Amino acid sequence: MTYAGDLACEVTHGPSGTVMTTDAPADNNGQARSFSPTDLVGVSLGTCVMTIMGIVCQQRGWELGTPTARCEKTMVADPHRRIARLEVEITGLSSALDARQREVLEAAGRGCPVEHTIHPDTEVELAFRWDG
Repeated sequence: MTYAGDLACEVTHGPSGTVMTTDAPADNNGQARSFSPTDLVGVSLGTCVMTIMGIVCQQRGWELGTPTARCEKTMVADPHRRIARLEVEITGLSSALDARQREVLEAAGRGCPVEHTIHPDTEVELAFRWDG
């Protein structure tokens, strides 16, 4: 990770060489040219949930569908600036799965490592929308 100046950072993923930049958000002196560091927390949560659900489906031979995630992040400034709430909605999940399979996948998604890492003061709401 390198500070690139003007409140931007550049991050290089070691194994792949993929480069990503971050920027401070507009409401915190930035220009919002890219994801903010706190945006990436929401991105990490949504992608982790879908990845864990995908792993379970691969292991059991189930069809996951083509899920997408939307994350709404709420910041607070008192007593210090932090994420207060993350609302993640997962849509596009396969309607072919029965109630028990859906229950297993939702539990797996709710148990993802990122959710377990998020501070308990941050409220996390996960919603799963099954097609059909």
